[in-house]
Amino acid sequence: MQLYKNQTIKVYNSLSGKKEEFKPINDGHIGMYVCGPTVYSNVHLGNCRTFMSFDMIFRYFKHLGYKVRYVRNITDAGHLVDDADEGEDKIAKKARLEQIEPMEVVQRYTVDFHNTLQKFNFLPPSIEPTATGHIIEQIEIIKEIIEKGFAYEVNGSVYFDVVEFNKTNDYGILSGRKLEDMIANTRELAAQSDKKNPQDFALWKKAEPEHIMRWPSPWGDGFPGWHLECTAMSTKYLGETFDIHGGGMDLKFPHHECEIAQAQASNGSAPVNYWLHANMLTLNGKKMSKSTDNNIYPNEIFSGDNNILSKAFSPSAVRFFMMQAHYTSILDLSNDALLASEKGYLKLMEAITSLKAIETGSKTEFDVAAWQQKCYDAMNDDFNSPILIAHLFEAVKHINLIKDGKETITKEDKELLENTLNTFAFDILGLTGVNEDANGNSEKLEEVVNLLIQLRNDARSNKDFALSDQIRDQLLAIGIQLKDGKDGTTFSAS
Repeated sequence: MQLYKNQTIKVYNSLSGKKEEFKPINDGHIGMYVCGPTVYSNVHLGNCRTFMSFDMIFRYFKHLGYKVRYVRNITDAGHLVDDADEGEDKIAKKARLEQIEPMEVVQRYTVDFHNTLQKFNFLPPSIEPTATGHIIEQIEIIKEIIEKGFAYEVNGSVYFDVVEFNKTNDYGILSGRKLEDMIANTRELAAQSDKKNPQDFALWKKAEPEHIMRWPSPWGDGFPGWHLECTAMSTKYLGETFDIHGGGMDLKFPHHECEIAQAQASNGSAPVNYWLHANMLTLNGKKMSKSTDNNIYPNEIFSGDNNILSKAFSPSAVRFFMMQAHYTSILDLSNDALLASEKGYLKLMEAITSLKAIETGSKTEFDVAAWQQKCYDAMNDDFNSPILIAHLFEAVKHINLIKDGKETITKEDKELLENTLNTFAFDILGLTGVNEDANGNSEKLEEVVNLLIQLRNDARSNKDFALSDQIRDQLLAIGIQLKDGKDGTTFSAS
């Protein structure tokens, strides 16, 4: 269904600094690129929040009937420590420290990245290209930029000439920085630097003898610059100008600024119509940092194996927590915040489950169609997930009133309410049911618990009450409560 024909979406465009009506280049089609991870360590929670925001946006576009080509890359070379043009490649450094091949590092942490996102119930992107798989394309772009006079080669390295580019273009158009101010606030170049200007950035770096990751090029053996990789991959799969480029707020400068400059220098046109940036995640009011031990990884949250939180939290409870803040705002993770979100998530799931069994009547006390449009209006306003969730809880209130016999709902309105709740909670926000994980293992969980119930029944028949109580108590400890009734034993999970 082409629902998008009836919806007007507004997005906050970092390029203009304001909300704009979203109009794709090609009707019914969207090209979206998001900067993916540099796979040298386990994916951290802040990264997950950024990717989750764009997973939600991807899901909404797909729901509206757009044909979306979503490209999210893997940076497996060229990203130097401290995002600089000098120093060591992050992956090569990890390989040296662990005494393994760089591609072993890449494989290990790419697998971790995919496993973590699967637990969070992410949809896979349409294309997931790697930097090392697009060396030829990067070399060709460098040739074009040199030919047009915006880059220069020195001792086997190639640098983008920011000052020359700024004579006919606007370097700083995305971040709002002025080149004159950057120059005024920059120290002079060190004597050994190959750059003409401190603001120039590497398109290709000469590989020193000890550098493991290297490829042949017209300028000698070397490796690509980090910024260039995204320009090559985004334009290859989405065209010289595409609809949306997303990423974390921390990438706006210099990474995304450099992407714009590279694309304009090589193609002569702005590469992206709408730049969307997700904000950062803090922990207990402070920036996440390994060095200060103010840091937590997703798997540590799921397992409860950490010194920060009071218990383990499911991937869906964490996802619900993240969806409760707008993607452009800073979100602070804490034990209290997760506990409150988990409570809200369980309340929402309970209402959705109980709606199935609700009996219908001859009239409906609230306007379900108008409520549904409010859900769409929230998402159409720059993907406002917290407002959407507030509307979902408005529905929860009415469901509880109907359950208590204080309101009624017609069969048609019940179907509309149920379909809308399922669409926005599961298809768009990407939540899963309480008894499901991202792999859809609810049936397996039910089989295992029923097996334990049978073992407990056998223990009770044999008057082994210690074993019976142990099974009940250990299930309760992991959030599964057994309920003994006249029709047998049932269970609920929290």
